[in-house]
Amino acid sequence: MTGQHRAVVQDEPVRTGAWRPEPGAVAILPTENALFAEAVGAGGGVVAPLSAQTKGLIWLSYARAAELENILAENPQLGWVQLPWAGVDAFASILARHRRDDLLVTSAKGAYAQPVAEHALALILASLRVLPQRARARSWNAEPAGVSLYGRTVLVIGAGGIARELIRLLEPFGTDIVVVRRSSEPVPGAARTVPVAQLDAELGKADVVVVAAALTGETRHLIGAAQIALMAPTAHLVNIARGPLIDTDALVNALAAGRIAGAAIDVTDPEPLPDGHALWSEPRCLITPHMADTPEMTAPLLAERIRLNVAALLGSRPFVGVVDPVAGY
Repeated sequence: MTGQHRAVVQDEPVRTGAWRPEPGAVAILPTENALFAEAVGAGGGVVAPLSAQTKGLIWLSYARAAELENILAENPQLGWVQLPWAGVDAFASILARHRRDDLLVTSAKGAYAQPVAEHALALILASLRVLPQRARARSWNAEPAGVSLYGRTVLVIGAGGIARELIRLLEPFGTDIVVVRRSSEPVPGAARTVPVAQLDAELGKADVVVVAAALTGETRHLIGAAQIALMAPTAHLVNIARGPLIDTDALVNALAAGRIAGAAIDVTDPEPLPDGHALWSEPRCLITPHMADTPEMTAPLLAERIRLNVAALLGSRPFVGVVDPVAGY
């Protein structure tokens, strides 16, 4: 293992014979992080180099997801891996190839619900109030006029922590909330919950459609040209999940033709969105550069998730944010 894969400077000797991994020995990769090391200690664990003694691994890089492949292959003693974000799409194929009964993977799903839901609410309000056009205006022109969120119908696609926190934030506006999820199990705060098979039937009834689902092979382009065509011409589309959940070309065409009133997106496909892309100049579209949860916002939230799961590794509580490798989130 190279030096960049060390969490502390002092090696522990590798035991031979009948040994077991230290239950509280956790490696932090690919780079050290003092805040998360403190969280490991607060959970009762010890930060250690990745070795035959290491039972847990905290993987902190989304961009370097591919490196996790060899680490899992070379370290069968690992019993727990913590991933850094709520979405695990970058790791999905790796986790599928290394799925085993004695390896549990957790993500940050639910941990970042508050900042992301807050951003989703900001995007909803901005789009309804036509702030993209207002921000670009260079003269006093009252057209187009915005609309109020109060009493509107909001369709939320997804039922995870972000969706549930957004539902809570929408409560003062008296909105009629419909949730689309894999099952029809009710979601607190929603007027109705329907399975994803009924998505098309609900799209035309919504004033705002919020995409807050996980990205999997089944949900890629969940909102395509056919779905956008079903939306009301006065409707607004908001995405704070993953860019590929929406067909970008279909969104560009729909906005250019005025088939929907507006879009507000924190994620894009491709991402980063290239300079000169048609969405940058689309007056009905507001784009924020994947900033719903900045590192400053998420670091303490991830640290708390790490603390809880290190304690779980030691057997004192259940794990939080367990990933289902079959479902992909």
